[in-house]
Amino acid sequence: MAFYKKKYDIIVVGAGHAGCEAALAAARMGTSVLLLAIDLDKLAAMPCSPSIGGMAKGQLVKEIDALGGEMAKVTDKTAISYNILNTKKGPAVHSSRTQNDKMRYHMAMKASVEKQSGLDLKQGMVERLVIENGHIAGVEDRTGFGYSARAVILATGTFLSGLVHIGFKSIKSGRAGEFASYGLPAHLKELGFTLGRMKTGTPPRLHKDSIDFSQFVPQEPMAKPAPFSFFTEKISMPQVPSYMGHTNEKSRKIVLDNLKHSALYGGMIKGVSARYCPSFEDKVVKFPERLRHHVILEHEGLDTDEIYASGLGNSLPVEVQVEFVRSVKGLEHAEIMRPGYAIEYDYINPLQLKPTLETKRLPGLFLAGQINGTSGYEEAGAQGMWAGINAACQIQKRPPFILDRSQAYMGVMIDDLVTKGTKEPYRMFTSRAEYRLMLREDNADLRLMSMGHDLGLIDKHILQDVNDRKQQIKNEIKRIKKTIIKPVPLVNQYLESRNTTPIDNGVSLDQILKRAEMDYSDVEFLAPAPEPVSLKIVRQVVIETKYEGYIQRQIREIEKFKNLENVKIPEDFDYTKVNGLSNELCEKLSSIRPASLGQSSRIDGMTPSAIAVIMIGIKAARKS
Repeated sequence: MAFYKKKYDIIVVGAGHAGCEAALAAARMGTSVLLLAIDLDKLAAMPCSPSIGGMAKGQLVKEIDALGGEMAKVTDKTAISYNILNTKKGPAVHSSRTQNDKMRYHMAMKASVEKQSGLDLKQGMVERLVIENGHIAGVEDRTGFGYSARAVILATGTFLSGLVHIGFKSIKSGRAGEFASYGLPAHLKELGFTLGRMKTGTPPRLHKDSIDFSQFVPQEPMAKPAPFSFFTEKISMPQVPSYMGHTNEKSRKIVLDNLKHSALYGGMIKGVSARYCPSFEDKVVKFPERLRHHVILEHEGLDTDEIYASGLGNSLPVEVQVEFVRSVKGLEHAEIMRPGYAIEYDYINPLQLKPTLETKRLPGLFLAGQINGTSGYEEAGAQGMWAGINAACQIQKRPPFILDRSQAYMGVMIDDLVTKGTKEPYRMFTSRAEYRLMLREDNADLRLMSMGHDLGLIDKHILQDVNDRKQQIKNEIKRIKKTIIKPVPLVNQYLESRNTTPIDNGVSLDQILKRAEMDYSDVEFLAPAPEPVSLKIVRQVVIETKYEGYIQRQIREIEKFKNLENVKIPEDFDYTKVNGLSNELCEKLSSIRPASLGQSSRIDGMTPSAIAVIMIGIKAARKS
């Protein structure tokens, strides 16, 4: 086999959202990186909804940004609609979401990759891994040409044994119209990896001029868009609305009458579907009491007439899709530009990974994105960055980069995957994060930028700005706690005008701010700060003051959590010698090989008594 003369530190296979973040992070840390894509015209493609963020996903994107990643920056360059979800609830679950121009997104991310020093971008399909002395040594493409590297990151998306289904027509494809990879998954099986099968899908795209938008309710974007990236100062892209409508009983009947022709219900698909993003066939079968479902029409870009029909995803034959789509009010004359389809693909159960996303079976091989059983651009991007950082740390002989569940949504996701595995497409939710009040998207920079700086991904002047803001927040909270408001007539008149109870005694300003009716404008009226306070500082001061009790409780919970996390378990620890462990738990522990007592406590079936005997076993092993 012929090899490319240049030897790389890291090769990233796959240039989707995971691959791009992995390659950029590793290159920015100073390693030499090769990014291989099947098609350079599809780098960072958005084959499903051209959107970024959403519930919990927005938090992941903010964390990528705070660590020095690219997704949020590219989002701000290409977003055509901004919204913040859950604003009627507490700040712990506020999540940013954008609709993006998918072609501009691809081009902006490609430009970032092409301009990054230390990073080469090439087109090629990897068929096999090169292994020397039990360690990864590079990759071989389908032409038999090889590239050498000390670490490899597989970020293959839906391309491993990808199979697109439209009715009973099945097409070997990684996405509609694109080559799938069949050699690489076969090779991974040869190497002893356990592969599973998953299914996802995408709805039809409709021609804008064939839609009667008057039958839909416009959903306007934010009047003043809040940038996704902490580094973006101004949003310059035009903003456009989306449109809300509904299916009806006729839509439901068409799908039910044609279930036998559906790839999903006709027996063509073996992969496990995403529970949280069901196809329309799943909706009518699993929720028979619901006679109508949401349809959201979203622009795919400013320079295209394609409209993304969210809510109409299906795997029906094209002729049935036409009838189904046209059953919706406002879509009676809709023209389908691209039919909806289902796609199934291979994945590797993430129980075969270390917390760094390196495989246990083959040193130097890392996995990121949908190959690990996840869904979503955001989950993929976060894993890509995690794998890219850890591959670079391994090359540079630095300690591994691992965030725990109390530090980031990323940490929650990775811990879930490597501790519990997944048998269905994994999606991030705020409910998965026990400490979500501490892991808000608005404080991701305060939480993580110092770590990004330590990795070489965040500039020193940016870190200084973050540290200055931390001090300003601390100073302002201290000021309002020390400031006493006296029950003079002017104060009580003001409080009554704000529909809140007057005071009889002196009250600290923070206690006034904690009242539900009050906000920082009241602080400014009653006792303004000596110098103007920026909106960024104000938001943190208000949250930390109003939620102080809850925050303190979570801090105590995190301290207990850390006590277990700090008890490390040796990699070669022999669970068979621990008296009192069931055979089932012993087998799980030996397979997963948790890094800490905390991680072992989250393994399915673990009991407090089992944790106790493991602790005794660890102490005994240390003494011996």
